[in-house]
Amino acid sequence: MTSNSKFGALAAAAAACAGTAHAVQDLPGGPAVRQLNLHEAATRIAVEISWLHWFMLITCIVIFIAVFSVMFYSIWKHRKSVGHKPANFHESVTVEVIWTIIPFLIVIGMALPATKVLVASKDTSNADLTIKATGYQWKWGYDYLSGEGQGVSFLSTLDSTHREISNDGAKGADIPTDYLLKVDNPMVVPVNKKIRIITTANDVIHAWGIPAFGVKQDAIPGFVRDTWFRSEKTGDFYGQCYELCGKEHAYMPIHVKVLSAADYSKWVDGEKKKMAAKQDDPTKVWTMTDIVARGEKVYANNCAACHQANGKGAGPIKALDGSPIVLAADKSQEIAIVLNGKGAMPAWKQLSDTDLAAVISYTKNTWSNKTEQLVQPAEVLAQRGK
Repeated sequence: MTSNSKFGALAAAAAACAGTAHAVQDLPGGPAVRQLNLHEAATRIAVEISWLHWFMLITCIVIFIAVFSVMFYSIWKHRKSVGHKPANFHESVTVEVIWTIIPFLIVIGMALPATKVLVASKDTSNADLTIKATGYQWKWGYDYLSGEGQGVSFLSTLDSTHREISNDGAKGADIPTDYLLKVDNPMVVPVNKKIRIITTANDVIHAWGIPAFGVKQDAIPGFVRDTWFRSEKTGDFYGQCYELCGKEHAYMPIHVKVLSAADYSKWVDGEKKKMAAKQDDPTKVWTMTDIVARGEKVYANNCAACHQANGKGAGPIKALDGSPIVLAADKSQEIAIVLNGKGAMPAWKQLSDTDLAAVISYTKNTWSNKTEQLVQPAEVLAQRGK
């Protein structure tokens, strides 16, 4: 499915769910109501792709009209009912040459601008900023590898309130304009800077793309691919995972926020301060109250989308409330699953030892689970390398 049709379907679905309770509106940088054309371009490449789209479409229509006009004219003019006698002749060298040269020139005329755009879209050299986008089931991880912001790293997950609306069937609720496209941590980039995106994946094949930027690149486990964009506009721009990647595929949005150079520098400073504050000592010994409180936040941001806030799970997602593994006295069982994944459960090695210890402690002491077991970061660290 193309990005345009996919976004159009998303807008239509939101409209159907909202009913008369809320009039769905266009989302700047995202899907539009009754959208038929490509997205409004925010990059030069997207402008070139849009021009190429219309050039190819018009060329094909002209060829179609010309060919079928000649064909139908010949059928009508030389029909038997007006007494036309079929000619008896062999092939003409002149005709053979003409209908070989003309299609050849048409193909060259179409290939040259297409090649120009394709080559330009793959030229990732001399980037001002390089970001690695890693696909996880079902979220994106962003690591700023070079340029201003180097060292910044975070996960980008669907906003939990949107997932709750979806789980409830949106009954009686107003549907936000950015329904299923809002994330907790958008990728942030500066305007008018060349941004190189390196894509890979942790589990299955995903695909990263923003229609308004004219970019889409597969994210394949064990491989790296790259693409680039240079946004000429500030604002918010949206996409989704464009590769069917599992049951939560519909809940894996992409949100890129483009800021001015000054605002981007402020954002980088703020992110580095937040990262410094989160650099916990894995040897720190936590109290039950503090680590469970932290675990509640980690669970809400990363686990509640699948296991639900009440820990009951849904469908193939197993419940944590009353789970034998969660209740087991051997804490290493749950640590191993959270670290390495199992079945539909993805690996969570990208979280810190403290966050993993906190969320495990939270699940062991919440809902009907009253194990009084506390997992320290050092226990996670010891098992991480196994």
